[in-house]
Amino acid sequence: MKKYDIVCPFRKANPYKRMMKATQEHRVVPNLLNREFKQNIPGKVLLTDITYLFYGSGKKAYLSTIKDSSTNEILAYHVSDRITMDLATDTLLKLKKNRRFKRADGAFIHSDQGSHYTHPDFQKMVKKMKLKQSMSRRGNCWDNAPQESFFGHFKDQASIKPCLTLHELKQEIKDYITYYNHYRYQWNLKKMTPVQYRDHLLQSA
Repeated sequence: MKKYDIVCPFRKANPYKRMMKATQEHRVVPNLLNREFKQNIPGKVLLTDITYLFYGSGKKAYLSTIKDSSTNEILAYHVSDRITMDLATDTLLKLKKNRRFKRADGAFIHSDQGSHYTHPDFQKMVKKMKLKQSMSRRGNCWDNAPQESFFGHFKDQASIKPCLTLHELKQEIKDYITYYNHYRYQWNLKKMTPVQYRDHLLQSA
């Protein structure tokens, strides 16, 4: 096939798996979380993941978020039309710039075993921010269930499909996350919003 320049359209190599193999420094870390999501300590357990968004006429974008597991607050997010390493690292940078975020003792960030999170650039940045790192077991979505739950609610409630441009999509995401953090009351947060519950936990400490 190589000799005659023939390309098979099926079972193409996954570019992210290929990237992982090419970079031997990719490293999986243990699961520190063990599904202990509600530790009632703001800034201790951070959950992160990436999801895809279809909008407009067949357009696709990606949303990366960092969620405080104890308060459900979305502490940082990044939107892009490309699923490059910047998607994860820029989300970390936005967390670093978030003045409301106060890192608790023993704080760690939990993710799946995706190539973004096993990449040395991401792991170095996590260490520089004085965070530990934790990963779900392979193929086990329940190990990061609250993050998956947020994506589910977001896709159900936000007006994603009508957005015609990436700019419009980013504005819709910004508006929804503002609503979610400051105005969406949740039963499992004693009927408070994530921001109210964060303040409640800090005052009770």
